[in-house]
Amino acid sequence: MMPNPMNQTSMKQDKSAPIVTCPHCGKEHQWDTNNRSRPFCSERCKLIDLGKWANEEYRVEQREQDLPEADHQA
Repeated sequence: MMPNPMNQTSMKQDKSAPIVTCPHCGKEHQWDTNNRSRPFCSERCKLIDLGKWANEEYRVEQREQDLPEADHQA
């Protein structure tokens, strides 16, 4: 049985592309600019993360800023 050339091509890794960790599941995968889910390893991890933002499980810290004192003129 002859090997499928499509499988061989898809299994090769680009030596110059860095290995990154998925922010959701922690799986290491090769950075691929063709991966529409990046920086996540899969569409599933991307959607789980989006759901956490939508459910307000993640929040961006908002700092109180020192407001300048208003000029009081009489």
